[in-house]
Amino acid sequence: MCGVFGFFLSEMAEQKAFSVGNGQSAQSGLGVSSAGCPGALQDGLSFAPLDGNGDEVVQPFPRSPKLQRKVANARQPSQLSRRMEELQAERSKTEAHIESLKKRKSDLSRSTEVMKQRVRERFESMRCALKQDEQVVLDSLELDLRRTRTRLDQVLKNWTQHQDQGPPESVSPKKPDASEQEIRLNEERFERLLKTLSSISKNLRAQLQRKTLLLDSCPMVIDKQTCHGQMAVTSEGRGMFFSGAARAARSAPEHPLQFDKVCCALGRSPVPTAQSYWEVDVRCCAAWAVGVAYGSLERKGRDKGAKLGRNRNSWCVELRNGRLSAWHNDRHVACQSVGQTPLGKVGVWVNYNKGQLMFYDADTMVVLQRFSAAVTQVFDRAHHQFTEPLYPAVRFLKPPENQMWPNHLELCHLNAP
Repeated sequence: MCGVFGFFLSEMAEQKAFSVGNGQSAQSGLGVSSAGCPGALQDGLSFAPLDGNGDEVVQPFPRSPKLQRKVANARQPSQLSRRMEELQAERSKTEAHIESLKKRKSDLSRSTEVMKQRVRERFESMRCALKQDEQVVLDSLELDLRRTRTRLDQVLKNWTQHQDQGPPESVSPKKPDASEQEIRLNEERFERLLKTLSSISKNLRAQLQRKTLLLDSCPMVIDKQTCHGQMAVTSEGRGMFFSGAARAARSAPEHPLQFDKVCCALGRSPVPTAQSYWEVDVRCCAAWAVGVAYGSLERKGRDKGAKLGRNRNSWCVELRNGRLSAWHNDRHVACQSVGQTPLGKVGVWVNYNKGQLMFYDADTMVVLQRFSAAVTQVFDRAHHQFTEPLYPAVRFLKPPENQMWPNHLELCHLNAP
């Protein structure tokens, strides 16, 4: 038994030992009595350092995967806490944003109610003015009636007194006075009043309709780079003049976007994609064309590709030889709803997304021409929507021989109704 134990101790002495503190070797500490194996204990074997140098610290063995998992699991609570804090912060931000949206929604409702109240006040003011004027007119008619009745009562009284003078055979003949025929209501004045009220009613309806269009009004200016050489544009870009004579030689070379033969010009910016409305003052022009065109409209030459309404890239209404007509794709229709009074302003309304274009007499709001899918048979084109950006367009036309050349066109300023 002692031989086996001695062999075991010798084997343990040859194995690796751990350094303890200051490098001193540690005793084996085997629980065997000294009496049983005195020879083995007398050998004095001890565990020595691996390298024999007691001053150096021995590094531990690499951690096993199981231990690494334990350490990772021990760290997880701190990472989970940080993630929970981040989620809580994100939740707080989301709740704050939701509250902000709710507040905006509530503010929108209050603002809308304020707007509605202000609109009601404006219409109530107009109704009061109409009601007051109505009462004034009715009072005037009532006064005229009382005056007429008073005069008739006096005439009737005179005839009654004449009749009551005595027996019929003793009453002297009496002829009606010519002034009696003049005792009547002032019907001529009444007819003038009706005509005036009818005109006011028409203008009121026109202005109310125009009010709706003016909500879509947007400022339009002319692009000077597109203007024909004989056209001059005012500094603000809204007024255009045509001299009728060749302009002096231009110091700058011709711009690629400039119309060189057709006396035409386009707007500086395209029509917005939503609804847009603008007006052109044509009172000081004897022959003109007002419309819209794609930016791809030809600029060079006198071919139809460069003329408004003579191609697929432009739409217009034009006044030539005193006749107003609407043009597109080199097809035209007469504007039948125009009265005897010359046009003062042309209104142009565009709903780009729906492919709708309308021209108005801006003074009466009578529709001059409507372009949409409903008129495809007239203009021989399946037009359902616009395919390119649209630009406002104007053109000076040559008037008849006995008239002066056109002089002035202007894009109206529509900041206020």
